[in-house]
Amino acid sequence: MSGQRRRSGWRKGRLTVALVAAMIAMGALTAARAVAAEPPYLDPTQPVPVRVADLLGRMSLDEKIGQMTQAERLAVSGADITNSRLGSLLSGGGSAPSPNSPTAWADMYDNFQRAALATPLRIPLIYGVDAVHGHNNVFGATIYPHNIGLGATRDPALLQRIGRATAEEVAGTGPNWDFAPCLCVVRNDRWGRTYESYGEDPAIGSSLTTYVTGLQAGSPSILSTAKHYLGDGGTTGGDDQGNTELSEADLRAIHLPPFRAAIQRGVGSVMISYSSWNGLKMHANRYLITDVLKGELGFSGFVVSDWNAIDQIDGQPGFTAAEVRTAINAGLDMIMVPNDWRQFISLLRTEVQAGRVPMSRIDDANRRILTKKFELGLFEHPLTDRSWTSSVGSAAHRDVAREAVRKSQVLLKNRFGVLPLPKTAPKYFVAGKNADDIGNQSGGWTITWQGSSGATTPGTTILQGIRAAVSAGTTVTYNRDGFGIDGSYKAAIAVVGETPYAEGVGDRPGSMSLDSTDLAVLSRLKAAGVPVVVVLVSGRPLDIAAQLGDWDALVAAWLPGTEGRGVADVLFGDYNPTGKLPVTWMNSVSQQPINVGDGKTPLFAFGAGQRFPATQDPYNIIGAVYYDGQFGTLLERCTDGGCGQNVGWIATGDYLYYDGVDFGGTPPTRVLSRIASGASTGGTIRYRLDSPTGPVIATVTVNPPGGWQSWTSVTVPAGGATGVHRLYLTFTGNTSADFVNVNWFQFFR
Repeated sequence: MSGQRRRSGWRKGRLTVALVAAMIAMGALTAARAVAAEPPYLDPTQPVPVRVADLLGRMSLDEKIGQMTQAERLAVSGADITNSRLGSLLSGGGSAPSPNSPTAWADMYDNFQRAALATPLRIPLIYGVDAVHGHNNVFGATIYPHNIGLGATRDPALLQRIGRATAEEVAGTGPNWDFAPCLCVVRNDRWGRTYESYGEDPAIGSSLTTYVTGLQAGSPSILSTAKHYLGDGGTTGGDDQGNTELSEADLRAIHLPPFRAAIQRGVGSVMISYSSWNGLKMHANRYLITDVLKGELGFSGFVVSDWNAIDQIDGQPGFTAAEVRTAINAGLDMIMVPNDWRQFISLLRTEVQAGRVPMSRIDDANRRILTKKFELGLFEHPLTDRSWTSSVGSAAHRDVAREAVRKSQVLLKNRFGVLPLPKTAPKYFVAGKNADDIGNQSGGWTITWQGSSGATTPGTTILQGIRAAVSAGTTVTYNRDGFGIDGSYKAAIAVVGETPYAEGVGDRPGSMSLDSTDLAVLSRLKAAGVPVVVVLVSGRPLDIAAQLGDWDALVAAWLPGTEGRGVADVLFGDYNPTGKLPVTWMNSVSQQPINVGDGKTPLFAFGAGQRFPATQDPYNIIGAVYYDGQFGTLLERCTDGGCGQNVGWIATGDYLYYDGVDFGGTPPTRVLSRIASGASTGGTIRYRLDSPTGPVIATVTVNPPGGWQSWTSVTVPAGGATGVHRLYLTFTGNTSADFVNVNWFQFFR
């Protein structure tokens, strides 16, 4: 019995093992069947066209219409997304979570995305933002120069790096679609979106479509949008959303090339313009959207409307079934209907069911949209990649922005080589409403749609950049309105121009001059008798011809964004300006529109932009105050003929120097020095090469003529200098007291 019990126990043990093995096998089989049961569209190893076809075959009409619908985030709930099968959301200008932080953005996005993933087919959202000069809706993001400034750089590689940096910041907050770049070709500076254009020449915009590559190529990948198709920069009178009256040949020659270039770079979406072409709204233009864009140019991405733009097709408020039908049949694939998305869904459903919008058109739109969602990897990675969140406003990205700022500066006037300013000057005066204002220097589309003045987001103002650039011993005095200046300052830097605006509000059908506040500031600075350096912060050329003669230097700074140190890099010579005008600068507002080849004489031609002089000519008069460096001296108003300021308060051990003085192959024979002195005893001025103790090429004995503004000319022999040198003037007095003022000098041979 005992043996039978043992055998029976053994059999029971074998049976138990067999049962366990069978259960494991069945579990594995069940798991395998579960994997096998996953539809092909969820299998990342399948080709994208296979996945799209599989998913499309499973979708109902309502699910397809949902994919074609884009709502504003404030107009939906999670339940709305799930129940209506919405395919896309956007944040309009200024539409941000509270607090407006990268983490809050990522949390908001993920919550919306989870609602989309709760639908039966688990199709993720594509979420769009207007990151048009950096991720500009997000507080603390890096803000780059607006496009008009980037157009001045003529630097495609820089644009690609800006696109890559922007992609990282956008990805770190959740969204996966950027409504940029704007490829409009501006032809009238009255237009309020002039600053969103790279310039008046389509070749500039075409070359800078490298931004598309920066956004889309690599990881993370953010879908790019070429906008606004087509002709929005060419409306009559620069009227925003107006009518572009051109022949088809001119439309193609001027406005189409940047879009062709973007399509060749694989841009994922195209946004249609509010404007009309010869009276027909672009959102209704089947020829340009379907025949030209999708057919002739071979665009394979999807076409999206602008904000509520289909409502403008019939010119009446409130969009209708006819407008919905017209837009979809014209070739639009996704409609941005921020608040009235429910009505859009209902109207489109009715139009399809009635046969007025063919199912083939609905399927084509969905195929295009779903292809991009698969290509972006949204089905595999729908939630925020938070490894990029810390990149928002990072030092590395701000360095790229600072580089973009300095490369965008256009030097348009530089009388007597006043720029670059020496960092060692005793003191500078800074004035103007745009000197110490992040909001003003960033312009529209910054934190809010229209932008605003003030400390709207972290960054470095132009004033802060100036203060960081000068030496520790240099005083920078700032008064917004220009009060308190006198003749003792090395120069006055006036940072003036426009305040923020965006489309519509920014149109300037009348005057394009500086405002009365700016003109008053400039008048006060001019009256002080010091060199006036104007930094013009604006989204377009302004009507300045009447004031230009009063300015010693003019820098077009455009709308530089958060990195104001890039402006100071140019003002103080850390970067020799390379920017070129991307537009023709009017001589008067009556010339608008003014463009290359129209026979009008501009104030500054398209492509204008100076560099700092490589050398100085000592055989012309060199003003003493235009030194490149100094030690121990001060400046004062001067009464000598033609003199604004002189260098004064000069004593033993002080010096001035001038860079790049080119004596040529034949040495000078004499030097004429214009000096004054009210001291009781004199001293010596020595002209030296390359250092304060370098070879002496001329020596001037100062015999006080009896007054600090009693000017006399002293000529002495000179020699021993050929080629290019840094020229020093060193001073040795007979006592420790101040002993001489200097106005100018000139060599002869």
